[in-house]
Amino acid sequence: MDEGFTFEEPAMPEVDEGTSPTLMRRQLGRFLRETREGQGLSIANAAKEVQLSFNALQRLETGRTVNPRRQDVRELCSLYEVDADQTEKAVGLASRAAAAKDEGGITSLGGLFSDAFNMYVNMERAARTLISYQELVPGLLQTADYARAMISAFFADGSRDDIERRVQVRLDRQILVMRKTSPLALDVLLHESALYRVIGNPEVMATQLRELAEVSKRPNISLRVHPFSAGSVWGLPAVPFVLLDFGNDSKGRPIEPPIVYLDGAMSSDLYIEKSDVVRRYHEFAEAVRSTALDEVRSRDLIRQVARRFNSER
Repeated sequence: MDEGFTFEEPAMPEVDEGTSPTLMRRQLGRFLRETREGQGLSIANAAKEVQLSFNALQRLETGRTVNPRRQDVRELCSLYEVDADQTEKAVGLASRAAAAKDEGGITSLGGLFSDAFNMYVNMERAARTLISYQELVPGLLQTADYARAMISAFFADGSRDDIERRVQVRLDRQILVMRKTSPLALDVLLHESALYRVIGNPEVMATQLRELAEVSKRPNISLRVHPFSAGSVWGLPAVPFVLLDFGNDSKGRPIEPPIVYLDGAMSSDLYIEKSDVVRRYHEFAEAVRSTALDEVRSRDLIRQVARRFNSER
């Protein structure tokens, strides 16, 4: 993952030319919603100010407006006191979203040298629940030394300052699950191989696993280890993925449709929006969960492996 993102006020993210119109609309809607909320405005009041209906603004904020109007976006940005540069980016994204062709709900983006990961982090920040199947400790739960070892290996030619910046960005993202108010609900399905794959050295691993066991006791975090003995679910090798769910509004309607993210690392990231494919990932996650250790046994195993690494220090 390219750790190029920093937590700041809502900003209109850069979007690759190949991005699907639905992803563009969702990025635009999320930007408008977060900016409105930052100004302390309700949908009803904002809609009234720019002479839109409540439903029209709600559709725009949830990415359901097929042809977002540039004038509406410009007037909303003016109301929210968005600067000129961000306004033009938002208006331009509205134009591109209206003109783009829908390619079927699966989008391939960027890789290392693009803003593809920034798009993911914006989605992660807006999500209410993450279901993550991983074969390494996920970034939201990594210690600084574990993150540093991973990032240093991946960006082998990076300067010390660049490595440290990327480590800090990864640690900053963890506020999503560590904050006291409305933390992100994180459901981690971790393959047992992640416990034994040495990242850094035995000391780094021992510390990481002890911290992982401790943080897994938080009420908003569920961590289950999928053991080697469980074999391949559905007879297929599992590929690391993240399912992002954005929750419902006060009337029980989805704020945004759920999406699946596949980290492309050296190639391209994939975003899957097709509802039937997203549903299959939910089913696959449930199948993994049903064959995983429960939370207590998972924690016990993690601590056992941590002690083994500690003895090797």
